[in-house]
This record gives sequence, structure tokens and C-alpha cells, in this order.
Amino acid sequence: MSAPTLTPADAAPDAESARPQSSSLLRKLAATPEAGVVLACVVAFIVFSIAAPTYHNTDNLQVMGRDLAEFGILAIGESFVILTGGIDLSVGGLAGLAGVLAGWFNATHGMPAPLAIVLTLAICAGVGYWHGTMVNRLNVPPFVITLVTFTICKGLALSITSGTPITGLSNVFGDLSLYYIGSVPIPAVIFLVVAVVAWFALERTYAGRQIYAVGGNPEAARLAGIPVRKRITTTYMVSSTLAGLVGILIIGRLGVADPSVSASGYELTAIAAAVVGGVSLFGGEGRIVGIAAGAILLEFISNGLLAMNVNEYYQTVAQGVVLGVAILADRIRAKYFGASRK
Repeated sequence: MSAPTLTPADAAPDAESARPQSSSLLRKLAATPEAGVVLACVVAFIVFSIAAPTYHNTDNLQVMGRDLAEFGILAIGESFVILTGGIDLSVGGLAGLAGVLAGWFNATHGMPAPLAIVLTLAICAGVGYWHGTMVNRLNVPPFVITLVTFTICKGLALSITSGTPITGLSNVFGDLSLYYIGSVPIPAVIFLVVAVVAWFALERTYAGRQIYAVGGNPEAARLAGIPVRKRITTTYMVSSTLAGLVGILIIGRLGVADPSVSASGYELTAIAAAVVGGVSLFGGEGRIVGIAAGAILLEFISNGLLAMNVNEYYQTVAQGVVLGVAILADRIRAKYFGASRK
């Protein structure tokens, strides 16, 4: 008995049914930019591991963990503000000032390191509250008020130190930045904890869902009874406090409170990581998983280029290219796959 043969007419329904399935899968992938970023992280790690044999050794991975903690925590804080449709350009300058303040309190005025850390974080939270107040009460554009703060922070850091790094810091700062839990640097553990707490706050609490609602449509959120002003102020306080935490980690790693950290451009890296991770600059969309993956991807690329002895100036170019591609992909996704972004 011969096997039945399929005519073109018989095969047509199968081909037609396959097309909607593939289209549906493509739409699902397009609707979850986090998946693409995670995949890009895997590809980048494999490529750089092949190109530079020392890339994936333990020492280099520990260096990447410390680097990731610094701008990854900044990116998480920045993303809170961006989710409401705002922007915080002060995080880099505030991180530098926070490190100077903590070192000044501890080394210059003899304040115990734990108390200096708590006081510094409280001051940073106050800066965030001030940002929220200016944005809510006086309708000052977030870009303007945070740029003002950035400039003030740079000036204060230089004024307090007279341009000279503060030395003689307590060992507590170094313990936070240089010690390990197993083989994992403590800053990397802190980044993981911050990411998990941020994920829970945004995606598993009522207040977190309200932040998304405020970013999606502030007027509709207000009419629904959501305390819009309070939520916006909270996001700025989170961003500023996490910037202060990063400043403290940096001085522990350097061993001195260096005022030049304020001008290191951390704020641009934080914004880039958030956008690469799928956060919409229009507000209302983005997930912590994507933000963390965006920060990891930028670190993989930056460290990989360094391991391949690529000129450091080209590393900045690469970061800009990645950011541009991420924004372009976001716009294409919104246009052709029906994403809800504006």
C-alpha cells in the first residue's frame, strides 16, 4: 500500500495556520523587550568570552560585579522617576556629593561611619523630596530642577573638599565595597537586594501599580483617586536615596572621597541602562527585570571592549550606539506591533 500524497491544496491550510502562530509568537516577543535584552546579555557574554580569554575569569567577573552595582543601582532609582514620565539628571552629581559628605562627616568631623552613612542618605532623601515638591507644587520641569541640583552638587563637592580628595576614611566604607560573600562582591549582593525590593515594590504592591498609572495617564490617575503628587515625590526620593547609596559604595572602593566623581557621567549611564532595559521615556512602562538586564548588558559591553584593548573613547561611542538602537527598537515595536507606548 502506497503512502498518501499531499497536494498543494492539502498543504495550504497547514501553511496558513503556521503563519498566524509565527506572527503571534513574534508579537509576544515584541511585547516583552526584557526577553530581547536578556538574550543580548547572553550573546554578548559568549562573544566577549571567545574574543578575550580573560573576560570570564573570576577576577574580571568580580570587577564587573562592582561596576554593575554602581550604575545598576542608579539605573533602578532613575527608572522610578522615568516611570512617572519624569527624568532625574542629578543622580551622578548627587552620588559624588554623597560620597564627599559621608567622608567629610566621618574623617573631618569624627562622626562614626554608620551614623555618617545614615545622615548622608537622609540628606539625599531630602533632596529627592525637594525635587518632588518643585515638580508638583510649582510645575518646574523635572529636566530643569534636577539639572540645577546636578550643578549645585558638583559645586558643593568641590567647595567642601577644595578639590582635594578626603582621606582617612573608616574601614567600614571599605568593608562595604571590597569584601565578599563567598566569591561575590558585597556591592553586587546589594544590587541584587535593591533589584528584588524594587521589583516587589513596583509589581506586587498597590503603590507600585499606582506609579505605573501616574506615568501612563496622570489626569486619569488623579480622577481615579490616586495621590499623584505623593507618588511622584516618592519616586524622586527613591532615586536620590539610591544615588546616595552608590556614592557611599564608590568612596569605599576608592578609599577616598573624591569630588571628581560628581562629573563622571553616571547619570547618562543610568538613563541608558533604563532605556535599554525597556523603560519608556514617556512613562508608564518598564520592568525591573529589564532594567537590571539593561545595566548588565552595558557592563558586559563596556568591560568586553576593555578586555579587547579597545580605546576607552570608543567605549562611550558604543554605549551611545546601544542606547540609540534601543530607542529605535522601542519606536519600531510601538509602531508595527501595536505596543501601548505613546
